[in-house]
Amino acid sequence: MKTVELFAGIGGFRLAADSMGFKTIWANDIEPKACKVYKSCFGNRELVEGDIRNLKTQIPSHDLLTAGFPCQPFSSAGMKKGIRDPRGTLFQEIVDVLKLNTPDFFILENVKRLLTMEDGLHFATILSSLTDLNYTIEWRLFNAMDFGLPQNRQRVFIVGTKADDYNINGNSSLSIVSTKLAIESELNSLKPIDLEDLSDSKSWKFIEKHGKKFPNWGIASNHRFWGKDLNGFDSKSKPVFLNSILQDNVSSEFDFTESTLSRLHKNTPVNKMVQGVEIISNQGGGARMGYTIFGVNGVAPTLTSTASRHYERYLVGNKYRRLTNIEYARIQGFPDNHCEAVSVYDQYSLIGNAVPAPIVKWVMSRLNFKVLRKSIPRAKRQGVLLHYGT
Repeated sequence: MKTVELFAGIGGFRLAADSMGFKTIWANDIEPKACKVYKSCFGNRELVEGDIRNLKTQIPSHDLLTAGFPCQPFSSAGMKKGIRDPRGTLFQEIVDVLKLNTPDFFILENVKRLLTMEDGLHFATILSSLTDLNYTIEWRLFNAMDFGLPQNRQRVFIVGTKADDYNINGNSSLSIVSTKLAIESELNSLKPIDLEDLSDSKSWKFIEKHGKKFPNWGIASNHRFWGKDLNGFDSKSKPVFLNSILQDNVSSEFDFTESTLSRLHKNTPVNKMVQGVEIISNQGGGARMGYTIFGVNGVAPTLTSTASRHYERYLVGNKYRRLTNIEYARIQGFPDNHCEAVSVYDQYSLIGNAVPAPIVKWVMSRLNFKVLRKSIPRAKRQGVLLHYGT
């Protein structure tokens, strides 16, 4: 399968694609340090550094488009309440690439709040834009904890397949990974919702009926969607905790400074687990307050591109220290040396902003097994994966 990777960063999608035997033929990012890491790991041939808005016409024909796209607000268009316009955003660049190349599949990744932004109007605009291109869409909210990673990181994955001659309602040929629930009974138990209900004066009616967010799983086709909030994830991955991925004999350069240690006397003990994260103490006594010190018997909070947010606040044994750059890589599912081409400081933000390769590999494996391995003709390659685990 020929793959193109937009907003490539340090190559989370690429790492998964390579492990699946997919061939990445073109990739792009604008951030120089991310590009330096990408080239050091995968070579110079496929990556084109620069602004995608100036490069999209250069993209070769491909089968699969991947992108962890930046989350940007859409502008209001016209006078009617609820209409949103994606033009001018980086999401629109994805739409343009799909129009130009019409790949059979795409996989997109974004933050959890994508489902709730602007009372659901933002995500409705995304779904409408993608179904306009004759794709059937499936989305699912995943947590990295369910994929053998010691991190409470929830991200939305959006998967599209070409929807030629497709009728979603009760269609048993819709191929969604499910070992627990037949797709016919699942779809028949759900009532379709028109995405147009999220536009103009009808928007408040949608919010009144369905709340101010989309469910964590759903399918969209022809401007309608079916969805529900699924509880849990049936994963074969065993839970992994921070204490199992820590480095031995860590350099003292990662220890707290005397100034930082002096602030700890203000902390209040907490000593509890919150969403899998062990909280030792903080300056407010609650789960989210103050100068929080985390333990290593649980998982890490969500790693972010803001390097100072979490990595320096851990109690490991009897020592207070920050996580190392290598531990950061392990938490996200990257090889220890993946980012060695840039400074240790820069590695934190680049890794924190990356997509975890193990989740992507799971999605790609379902795409590969359910669609490609069965040699379904293009006109019948509907629906993808993400419903339940294996």
